[in-house]
Amino acid sequence: MKPETAKIPFTPYQKFAIFLLAITQFSVILDFMIMSPIGDMIMKSLNLTTSQFGIAVSAYALSAGASGLLTAGFADKYDRKKLLLFFYSGFVLGTLFCGLANTYPLLIAARIITGLFGGVIGSISMAIIADIFDIQHRGRVMGFVQMGFGASQVLGVPISIYVAYLFGWQAPFILIALMATVTTGLIFVKLQPVNKHLAEKSDRDPIAHLWHTLANREYRIGFLSTALLSLGGFMMMPFGSAFAVNNLHLANKDLSMLFMLSGLSSLVIMPLVGKYSDKIDKFKLFAIASGWMMIMVVIYTNLGPTPLWLVVVYNILMMAGVMSRMIPSVALTSAMPSPQDRGAFMSINTSLQQISGGIAAAFAGLIVVQKDKLSPIQHYNTLGYIIVGISVLGIYVVYVVDKLVKRRLHKEKL
Repeated sequence: MKPETAKIPFTPYQKFAIFLLAITQFSVILDFMIMSPIGDMIMKSLNLTTSQFGIAVSAYALSAGASGLLTAGFADKYDRKKLLLFFYSGFVLGTLFCGLANTYPLLIAARIITGLFGGVIGSISMAIIADIFDIQHRGRVMGFVQMGFGASQVLGVPISIYVAYLFGWQAPFILIALMATVTTGLIFVKLQPVNKHLAEKSDRDPIAHLWHTLANREYRIGFLSTALLSLGGFMMMPFGSAFAVNNLHLANKDLSMLFMLSGLSSLVIMPLVGKYSDKIDKFKLFAIASGWMMIMVVIYTNLGPTPLWLVVVYNILMMAGVMSRMIPSVALTSAMPSPQDRGAFMSINTSLQQISGGIAAAFAGLIVVQKDKLSPIQHYNTLGYIIVGISVLGIYVVYVVDKLVKRRLHKEKL
């Protein structure tokens, strides 16, 4: 297929499918992100220690990673619409249980349930995108669907905090569950079956299918690229707010403005990057964006006291690099598996992303130091240099992925 095909407009159904997948991403991401902003309310309401709250946050990520691996072998055995309905319905129930939880054990149980179901939705969505859209359009679609992250920062988090302030910390979860219930109905009624991959029969049982996917050398290279991107991406995140307050001397009230403006920038950047990733070589865009990100990470992690407006500028410029490398890399990785392996591949890939993020956060905690609650964060710039090293390795691995994808596409044309 020629590159000019990327200019063909989406059909009304394709636009609606993109909207549905973006909304599911928005709700799942918001459910995960909202725990931290309302954490103080949760801890005071349930009399939790910080370590207990940390377990409540990690319960989602750990169960989500485990769920992705456990379901990977089954992911290509069913209509992807039915899979999305099943897991999204479970996510709705888990989120509702979070809103009804009034004790710590119930909250932990609710977060585990939500993670078990919500952790698989992203991989199912990516598999549906790969099934519905060809590689020439996929980057643009990824850009729109990934807008759920920016939208959750710009709209979801501020609204959820306000709702929690008015009605209690459980209210945002109930609100998310209600919104997700409507989305579930739209998926059931409007989304067409996504089952073309079932025509390519596989006689492997689910466990053998999972092992086959893991054993594929080319797939493992794709998994490695995802792990490296996640390691670098999640390393700065846990201590970003502490660094902004204690090192950059921002007030706590300024953080919401910082996150909101960063989210707004991502809403502009993601579709543009998705569009251009379909017009120019995806690896070249990834390499350029990685180089820009590395420069900005080194500058940002070495900042001292800085005015809010300048922190916002640096943050947006850094986010531009992060987003501009994420979209083409995801589009390339999604093109690696054959149709009959795509669901398993995406499930493993998403699980690995979550597990790698958890490892990165734990590793970062061993690097940075804070003498007391009011002291500056030390060695944050060391994280920046480590991210640069990981990113350089990531460029090489994505280069290999790019070559493998191009070789496969060339064979398919013959």
